[in-house]
Amino acid sequence: MSRSRVGRPSTSEWPTTPPGDPAGAAGETGPRIAVLGTGYLGATHAVCMAELGFTVIGYDVDTAKVARLSVGEVPFFEPGLEELLRKNLESGRLSFTAEIGDVATWADVHFICVGTPQRPSDGGADLTYVDAVVDALIDTGLAPGALVVGKSTVPTGTAAALAARIHAAAPDAELAWNPEFLREGFAVNDTLRPDRLVFGVMPDGAAEARLRAVYAQTIEAGTPVVVTDYATAELVKVAANAFLATKISFINAMAEICDVAGADVLELATSIGYDARIGSRFLRPGIGFGGGCLPKDIRAFQARATELGAADSLAFLAEVDAVNLRARGRAVTLTRSALGGTVDGRRLGVLGAAFKPNSDDIRDSPALDIAAALAADGALVTVYDPAAVPNARPRYPSLNYASSVREAVTGADAVLVLTEWGEFRELDPAALLSYVAGAVMVDGRHALDAARWRAAGWTYHSLGRPAAAPTEADAR
Repeated sequence: MSRSRVGRPSTSEWPTTPPGDPAGAAGETGPRIAVLGTGYLGATHAVCMAELGFTVIGYDVDTAKVARLSVGEVPFFEPGLEELLRKNLESGRLSFTAEIGDVATWADVHFICVGTPQRPSDGGADLTYVDAVVDALIDTGLAPGALVVGKSTVPTGTAAALAARIHAAAPDAELAWNPEFLREGFAVNDTLRPDRLVFGVMPDGAAEARLRAVYAQTIEAGTPVVVTDYATAELVKVAANAFLATKISFINAMAEICDVAGADVLELATSIGYDARIGSRFLRPGIGFGGGCLPKDIRAFQARATELGAADSLAFLAEVDAVNLRARGRAVTLTRSALGGTVDGRRLGVLGAAFKPNSDDIRDSPALDIAAALAADGALVTVYDPAAVPNARPRYPSLNYASSVREAVTGADAVLVLTEWGEFRELDPAALLSYVAGAVMVDGRHALDAARWRAAGWTYHSLGRPAAAPTEADAR
């Protein structure tokens, strides 16, 4: 039964000194924290927990990753994270290890932050890493009264099964589920100043009070807390991602209609976004969503619904996924059309490789899928991205890569903006003309001012908008 509620009770239930250390390590008070898994979620969480004043050890089986983090190097691009990493390493509050024994009996709170990749067989979530880290904790031993907190995105039912395993091995340990809601490019802010905290806990346990102690500063700053059961807490993240994916695919479906109707999808999105019931966020049309969360999560959600006998409830997500993937093909078709029907032998400058700006993440990147499809059609494609080229190069070796916008577009018959980095938004269309062979712009993200680019002499193309803006003469 759900026990969802919102409130701000006292956070005084946690002892002022960590169990097992009467003096407190390095003189600190409050719980000792272990973060299990130091990928994108785990590294960010470990750094931010240390920033909040806790003593934190990040654990990972990847010794190379641990070594880099230990010397202040973040293995991925995330604005502001490396500075905080170095600050907290220097303070002594943060360290990293590849030995589970260093954290299992030491920590009072263990945050599970390992990945749950998509299973190739059916699209469901692969819980191999979650199971492995829980097994490692159990096998090594947990401190008396330890709290294990899941943050990884998992199918509903996972937490209850893990709680039973943990209780059987350590009857005085507890499990809670505290889903993450990080946006790549804004992860530090989203961790330190989240828009909500969700605690999935068992009734009559100490987990809620202990989580409130861990997040005391965040709660005191006004962050709402929802306390609920395991199943609801597990569903919050995937339900939120399913809704956001649906909203993005909806406006991209409207862009398809606008293309055949001669309407303008940006004006349509603006108009419906004024409706408070709909809102304007995530109504930005373009080449669709990618990354390591939304595509994976909606497929895993469908797979779990099928396992539970409720496949029909999420059948619509298959079309959400199809609309999203179709947007990539439509961008390829638009580029061909802009170049007279073929891209064979044409030079294309592609601006963007990451799935979104302020990230070097290329997982399920629409930009790279489009670039690769155009290259397969015979185009000579050169890609530039401010952060993601090192990740893209080994994954897409058939593409050419540049170290600047100028290098990418020099001699190009068309330029494509496929990731909406600020650097691309601020480009001077008149200045760029001197480098290209053809003044054709395909704006896959509606990131540019169409009127400004057309006024500078470019032929501007985007999905869901008329090929040329109507003039006053046309109106007369």
